[in-house]
Amino acid sequence: MRGSEAGVGKVVVNRAMSLDGFVAGPRHEMGWIFEHLRDDLFPEVVAATGAMFVGRTTYEVARRMAPEDTGYDGGPQLVLTHRPPEEPRPGVTFLTGDLAEAVATGLAATTGRDLEVLGADLASQCLRAGLVDEVLVYVLPVLLGDGVRFSTPGLGRIDLEPLGSTSAGSVTMLRFRVVG
Repeated sequence: MRGSEAGVGKVVVNRAMSLDGFVAGPRHEMGWIFEHLRDDLFPEVVAATGAMFVGRTTYEVARRMAPEDTGYDGGPQLVLTHRPPEEPRPGVTFLTGDLAEAVATGLAATTGRDLEVLGADLASQCLRAGLVDEVLVYVLPVLLGDGVRFSTPGLGRIDLEPLGSTSAGSVTMLRFRVVG
């Protein structure tokens, strides 16, 4: 069951992407994203977000990028993993087990707002399982040439309905509803 069908916030795959389709560079480098996504370009997205649902690799990359950062400060951060760390960070909940149950836990933590899904593998799993309401993509003016693709191999076809586009500075935000 997707978020909007349950009468709560939506489940939204949230991606920053290079023009050539990468969400991270080689070795999961993501610093290039923050060269373009700064100054709170899209405050409506931040206001609509109640919790972040993150894949373990994305969580670890973020920790390496900002080791002193204590995590997402706009609401709960939930990380889906097979192996929770021995000493998790404060404010971060590690979930194991069934994907649909983890999404339901995330939606319950949003206080009626959206659950933002981050991480190529986790987003692909959620899309494949029919758990996503919308896909939001920030297209950044850079070509990376290599790295982590928008989706993992084997995702299959997912039909999308365009909901709109907005530009701020050099960034274009595209929003789609998942059809079906």
